[in-house]
Amino acid sequence: MIYNAAKQSPGVSVSNRNFWIQSQRPYSPEAVDLALQCWSGISDPIRVEAVLIPCAMEDGPKMVSLNISENEHYMGDIALKLSATDPSHVLVSRTVDKASSEMRFYFPAPDVQFVSDLSKQLVDDRENRNMNCIINKRASYISGQTIYGDAVLANVGYTRRDTELQTDHVNLCTYYRILLRKLPDGIYKISKDSILVAELPCVYARTSWKGPSPRDLLCSFCRLQRLSEPYFAANRVSASCNVLGSAVGSEEMGSAKATAGNQCANDGRIAKENPDMFKCSVKIYSKKRDLLLEYSTDYSWSKETDAIQNSALKVLIWFNRYFKQLNTPVEKLYLPKSTDGFTIYPNIFLQEFAMCLSVYGKTSGGDSRTCSAVGYFSMDTSYQQLESSAFLTDIDGQDSGVFPSHGSLACISYSVHLFMKDSRKRYLLEVNNEFEFEIGAGAVRNQLESCATQLSVNQSACFVDQLSDRDLSLAAACELSLDLSKICRDSCVLEFSVKVLQVTEPLEDRMEKALFNPPLSKQRVEFAVRHINQLHATTLVDFGCGSGSLLDSLLEHPTTLEKIVGVDISRKGLTRAAKSLHQKLSKKLLLQTSVPTAVLYHGSVTDFDSRLYGFDIGTCLEVIEHVEEDQASLFGNVVLSSFCPAVLIVSTP
Repeated sequence: MIYNAAKQSPGVSVSNRNFWIQSQRPYSPEAVDLALQCWSGISDPIRVEAVLIPCAMEDGPKMVSLNISENEHYMGDIALKLSATDPSHVLVSRTVDKASSEMRFYFPAPDVQFVSDLSKQLVDDRENRNMNCIINKRASYISGQTIYGDAVLANVGYTRRDTELQTDHVNLCTYYRILLRKLPDGIYKISKDSILVAELPCVYARTSWKGPSPRDLLCSFCRLQRLSEPYFAANRVSASCNVLGSAVGSEEMGSAKATAGNQCANDGRIAKENPDMFKCSVKIYSKKRDLLLEYSTDYSWSKETDAIQNSALKVLIWFNRYFKQLNTPVEKLYLPKSTDGFTIYPNIFLQEFAMCLSVYGKTSGGDSRTCSAVGYFSMDTSYQQLESSAFLTDIDGQDSGVFPSHGSLACISYSVHLFMKDSRKRYLLEVNNEFEFEIGAGAVRNQLESCATQLSVNQSACFVDQLSDRDLSLAAACELSLDLSKICRDSCVLEFSVKVLQVTEPLEDRMEKALFNPPLSKQRVEFAVRHINQLHATTLVDFGCGSGSLLDSLLEHPTTLEKIVGVDISRKGLTRAAKSLHQKLSKKLLLQTSVPTAVLYHGSVTDFDSRLYGFDIGTCLEVIEHVEEDQASLFGNVVLSSFCPAVLIVSTP
């Protein structure tokens, strides 16, 4: 179309054999003199680093150098790198990544036949078709437009505000970070400056959330995937009645009001009116405004912003899980209404993410464990465990007694090195002198949280973890990305060095200490101690002992106990409990307890274990609210009919 338009324009000449469009008007003498002055001096060419992205997916991206001379146009060297006939056969994409940069893809024009008649269409020269007629999936996915053949990603060009040529180096780290930004959790990792450690948190709280909000992250993800802006519908839930502090859903409003009225009359207590609550649904549309995903929830929040942010986070987490399991069979997407509130429209969904699937999906017959530098993020989750405990080495520093616990904010410093087993070389990948995250929110990789919960403030330690994702390491490696581009996951490991700098108690604990004297946690322990001594109990089992806070506190009180046992499903919590109890029991002379030892078991409170049968007292403090509803319904029957403690003490906020 441009060719035919130029052909009919006065003062312009075109060629039937190439893409040149030339002006027939001569340059002014002033312009010629200025050009001769600029080119008269002899200077060394400018060397600019760029990345060549091959069209073939089995070939990995590699570094190339552009040598730009002042008296030659920079497109000449790019054409040489692409083996194009001349610069007129090099096409230029829109800007990539930040709008302020001049980073673009340069690629050879596909072979076509020229037609002079506007009524005819351009026809592919299929008989002489070569590599530059094949779509470059990776470059097309990043740029959002169709790119053919091998492509060069370079940051070079002229801006509107500047007459001088602007250049900047582009390396493999730049390329992998651009790919990372297109993942659901990529922008969050980059914003935290913690690519190898940070993870997208599973819960949102205004007081502890750091970085871009979930809503902003979801909007950015949709823009980078060339989708429409997400639609948020926050609805006000009708005010409901609160009887003795427990809210009643709006669907049960009528009967609840009558019940509340009777109870208020009988007991002389007045029911309080509950403030309005908010729910938020989210819809994701394609660029053509076709609905591909919608999310609705039964949960409500007291603030509209909290409802929006929590719903946005749920959608982000769904996308994050999907991107890590891109080989899920299509039929699993055909769920009319899944239990977690999501409705997927598979045809539209797969159509919009077709290019993404072709880039991130595994190639047939390939070994997902081998990193062959194919240039896409490996989404293999087979080596990831739901929960992993870090084995610590080189523990340094005095035990301050202040440990991170569930819900607390931990501030750490860390460094990550890549260790090559064959060459015995170590490369620094990432370092962060002050990184804060909430314990138990899934905001960091499992092994690092396990390490942090085993250390007290001012203690440091090291641990080793497998290289689960080579491309994340390349995104973090910066100038080392060239050396590490061909590494194999089985031949290297990640070495972490972590130091706990500060621990801030959870907000609820801080409020509790301010509002209750003594704090509720201490009151609960004293309540348990009173019953232990009244019953002359000698054995106690703590269901859901976590990090051992109750067992630890019982050792500081004089009781009739001779045996205490804790059971929990979290290995990280048990590791922390074992360390704390060991320190307490090793100082028996300073304690007022007669308990010789404490035993910890790994297991679920809803699975029978004969070792936990027949204790004098069973405790379950602040646990039941963390258990899934289907498991919580089993708790009472299993504990009372199977474990059979003489007395069971249960507390919940």
